[in-house]
Amino acid sequence: MAEQRWSARDPRDTGGDSRHTEGGPPEAAADDIARAWDELVATARRTVADGLVVGTSGNVSVRVGDTVLVTPTGVPYDRLTPDDVTGVDLAGRQTLGTLRPTSELPMHLAIHTTTDARAVVHTHAVHATAVSTLVDELPLIHYMSGALGGPVRVAPYATYGTPELADNMLRALTGRTACLLQNHGTIAYGRSLTEAFDRTAQLEWMCRVWLTASSVPGLTPHLLTPDQLAEAGERLRGYGQPT
Repeated sequence: MAEQRWSARDPRDTGGDSRHTEGGPPEAAADDIARAWDELVATARRTVADGLVVGTSGNVSVRVGDTVLVTPTGVPYDRLTPDDVTGVDLAGRQTLGTLRPTSELPMHLAIHTTTDARAVVHTHAVHATAVSTLVDELPLIHYMSGALGGPVRVAPYATYGTPELADNMLRALTGRTACLLQNHGTIAYGRSLTEAFDRTAQLEWMCRVWLTASSVPGLTPHLLTPDQLAEAGERLRGYGQPT
């Protein structure tokens, strides 16, 4: 996939117009929004239950038409209700709800506007975050790297919520569906919230495997070759049941 560029900006910058759209976006039916919000909240709660985030760290988004539903900033996921639906348009202008969107909105919008993603999951998973401080690319410890498009890169550090971080992330995601964020965490996207979450969990698992194997004194883990990974990646494209 050719590198795609997106100039991130402060999502609060609405060109002087801070009004919310009455009644929500016309292209997204209310029932579709409601179902997507319920699934988003369930996914966000699962990141906590599975130990991928602590407290209100991390965030989740899902796209419905030209509306991007996002977790609001600073609100524990177990407190979110159907009345808390929070959504923005693709330019970052808030169109649904009154709670402020996640501070990482630039990253989410960068993915939603430059890929075919329907959902994005960002976490501060322990093992993945640890690996992000050690290497520039996750060593080829397991063939499931092929399911993410190839060797998982680490996006250089930038302050959270900034256009710089969104740009660094997009470069690391070139040809990939997930990457690590240096001294920060993970981000993954997919055609559904389930797929984005599964890719996140798989990345955290691979990071844990590499950290565990590389911590054995006197031994160095065997790594896959690029050719071995490419072969596994081809086989993974046909994995599972036909859709």
